[in-house]
Amino acid sequence: MGIKDLLVMKTPVPSLDGRTVLITGAASGIGRATAEAAAREGAQLVLTDLHADALDEVVAAINDSGGEVGYHQAGDISDFEWVAAFARQVDAEVGVMDVVMNIAGVSAWGTVDKLEHRHWRTMVDVNLMGPIHVIESFVPQMIRRGDGGHLVNVSSAAGLLALPWHAAYSASKFGVRGVSEVLRFDLRRHGIGVSLVCPGGVDTPLVDTVDIVGVDRDDPRVKAQVANFHKVAVSPEKAAQAILAGVRHNRFLVYTSFDVRFGYWWARKFALPYEIVMRVANDRFDRLARFSSTGSSVHTTTPDGSDATP
Repeated sequence: MGIKDLLVMKTPVPSLDGRTVLITGAASGIGRATAEAAAREGAQLVLTDLHADALDEVVAAINDSGGEVGYHQAGDISDFEWVAAFARQVDAEVGVMDVVMNIAGVSAWGTVDKLEHRHWRTMVDVNLMGPIHVIESFVPQMIRRGDGGHLVNVSSAAGLLALPWHAAYSASKFGVRGVSEVLRFDLRRHGIGVSLVCPGGVDTPLVDTVDIVGVDRDDPRVKAQVANFHKVAVSPEKAAQAILAGVRHNRFLVYTSFDVRFGYWWARKFALPYEIVMRVANDRFDRLARFSSTGSSVHTTTPDGSDATP
């Protein structure tokens, strides 16, 4: 590898027009918005999601609007055997992917004394092992073909920053970040770009139904926080545009809003002030939890607006 190759990498997928694109979690939120945006740019889509009926509706809407869905199938990405079989079918029906997008994910929030083992397990199975299953099943074909490509993995602001109540969620999203960081360099020699998407707040209908472990969503203080979230959250469409721009320009870190970009910069440059801000935020969340506690221990939802609980 020459000096120029070390410094510059030719953009693998400068346009989605005519490219085959796999998107997981395509039935709602960011996944759906990204599928629709990619279709408008001329991509041939391969779509999957846990929910068959919702996925069928998205496929019909894209086809009716002039887009092209080459193949779709509902399934659970946390099930490796299903993903492997799905990949074999896609290979036979469509061929090798040009772009693979891991957007599906779930979320559980709560303090460690409220979270149950099933919450931790679901976060790892869906958010970390799910993308790994997809990578295992689709990326080797891209390498063997030898024409490059692009891999997109959706992490979160919680994959960059120590957000309160996000221990289980961050365990999975920091894992996705680590996998992506390594693959960024491992796949470079094959002409395959890697993007790590780190959304902050994304305003989907699920925001209003999030059931945080042990917190009463009807408490006025909690409702006020949700209302504040709506004010700063971006739309799924804006997040989708950031993802597609990341692919077109071969960006590794893809932010959907300025607050996450600034927060990550702040955490790296000003360690002590960052720690103080996180301590203050944690204290405020702790007070909110004590004032609005329900004793409940159930919560699995999708604030990322991608897939749903298996």
